[in-house]
Amino acid sequence: MCCDFSWLGGREVLCFARMTGALNDLLKATSRSFYLTLRVLPAAVRPQIGLAYLLARTTDTIADTEIVPLAQRLEALEKLRGRILGQSSAPLNFGSLAQQQASPAEKLLLEKVDDSLALLQSLSPQDMKLVSEVLATITGGQELDLRRFAPVESRRLRDEDSQSLGLRPIIALETEAELDDYTYRVAGCVGEFWTKICRAHLFPTMRQDEQQFIGDGIRFGKGLQLVNILRDLPADLKNGRCYLPREKLEAANLLPETLLSPANEAKFLKFYRKYLDQAESHLRAGWNYTNTLPFGQFRVRLACAWPILIGVRTIERLRAASVIGLRQHIKISHGERNGIIWRSVLASPLPFAWRRLFPADAKAVASGGELA
Repeated sequence: MCCDFSWLGGREVLCFARMTGALNDLLKATSRSFYLTLRVLPAAVRPQIGLAYLLARTTDTIADTEIVPLAQRLEALEKLRGRILGQSSAPLNFGSLAQQQASPAEKLLLEKVDDSLALLQSLSPQDMKLVSEVLATITGGQELDLRRFAPVESRRLRDEDSQSLGLRPIIALETEAELDDYTYRVAGCVGEFWTKICRAHLFPTMRQDEQQFIGDGIRFGKGLQLVNILRDLPADLKNGRCYLPREKLEAANLLPETLLSPANEAKFLKFYRKYLDQAESHLRAGWNYTNTLPFGQFRVRLACAWPILIGVRTIERLRAASVIGLRQHIKISHGERNGIIWRSVLASPLPFAWRRLFPADAKAVASGGELA
């Protein structure tokens, strides 16, 4: 496809041209789903959002390399954040971390980190500030997560080494405020960044309730992360982590260690579905956000609609599942995902068809903030 980028600024042209090379290939290898979203975005915001994603995946890869000692991962995240924020110019060498990656794409992410950081420097000062701020928030959330679950991680690794069995203690978030803070740090801030970068480059003069617009963008991100938490609950519990707050579990007479016990199924599912309602409420705010965008910005609307509609479909599957079903790691098929994409593309020029994409009977929680 031949595109005219002459209306972009010089820095953005340079950044986009460089990203269409090796790092663009890396984006495709790292996440096919996000790469599809990136391809549909207007060229004016594609480099900044793509680069932010690449660097966020780099920090995520560092945080998730459990075979490497916690102190080394925290040090690597601190050094990378220092480079991102311009507080340091020291070269980064993540070779030892890269060698521990089973995924070739993640290995390459770590090996090419200096290339990604060079691209960051090629952005305009305003864009570089937005990208740096969101990445600083994300890495802060990752570091908090690593420290919070450090005791159970070291215990799990010792158990695996010794092949010991038995009921393992689980560390849970303590309060609803901690869960809300976590979902903001790792995803809600992305909605805020997305809003600001698109606003600056695509519709700077649009008249809008800015507080509501950014707030819905934040809830959009929180909703996607909450869906991930609820979908991954069995795997997290197995690894000694519980993102559902202990204060809410105790109020429902539930414990993280026996949360998925067949004896607790009825009580657990009632509790679990309230969080599905909350996630769906956040995604409804995301849908409102999507429909607040100028109608002519159909590329941005599609890029927002796809994860929302996929998230809503995932919630439907989770809502219908038993405890046994949840343990089988529910996710929608490629066929379902492709169907959502094509239906949204066909509906995008037709307001009445577009509005019907989001289920009318979706649950709603007024503020989406806290469960009763």
